[in-house]
Amino acid sequence: MITTQRRGRVKKRRHALVTGGAVRLGQAIALALAHRGMDVAIGYHRSRREAATTVRQLTAAGARAVALRADLTDPRAAGRLVREAARALGGLDVLVNNAAVFVRTPLATTTPAAYDRLLDLNLRAAFFTSQAAAHTMECGHIVNVGDAGATGAWPGYIPYTLSKAGVLALTRALAVALRDRHIAVNCVAPGAVLRPAGFSRARWAAVTRGRPVRLEDVVAAVVYYATCPLSVTGRIRQVRGTTRSGGRR
Repeated sequence: MITTQRRGRVKKRRHALVTGGAVRLGQAIALALAHRGMDVAIGYHRSRREAATTVRQLTAAGARAVALRADLTDPRAAGRLVREAARALGGLDVLVNNAAVFVRTPLATTTPAAYDRLLDLNLRAAFFTSQAAAHTMECGHIVNVGDAGATGAWPGYIPYTLSKAGVLALTRALAVALRDRHIAVNCVAPGAVLRPAGFSRARWAAVTRGRPVRLEDVVAAVVYYATCPLSVTGRIRQVRGTTRSGGRR
């Protein structure tokens, strides 16, 4: 058991796994959890250099940290990642299902392989990591990262939209299935947060209408659901962008 001394009391440190935790939103979530006193494992696939950098930042924040490589399109790897994180940290209290891919897939040219890749990583992986976490946790929190546009009509991104709509349904079903296990399952569904690779500034401005979601707002919502009372479960919180004047949309 890893403990830290605070104000004369010994407090058990909590342990978190963030999939896709080496870069972008996942990295920000991992660092925020470390600053809340958690030890953190990050899952990554191709971002080895970025994962090493993130581990150094987590360590500097006072966390015990480890980076674990896994191809989450393989359901066996998804379960193995959870078990390896629990072994490395000494347990698991929080799982953040953040890993995802966002790729344009026009209806006329989408191949079965492209369709499967999106659904496998964005949805199936979240199921199998959650399944493994349910076997590993005595109690705790699962936080899924969805998308505020999951129920909308994005004709150029149909498989992505299906995958994120599935994450919303998965959240609700897991919350019921794991309630008696004292595992809370919630979802943060942000709008457009960070400009994807390949998006020009003009295209990004058009997509967000000049109102991208603030990264810190998304991270704060994830941290809340990673630390909230276990009675708070089955909720989906959309995080929208701000207006040009700084107010909420």
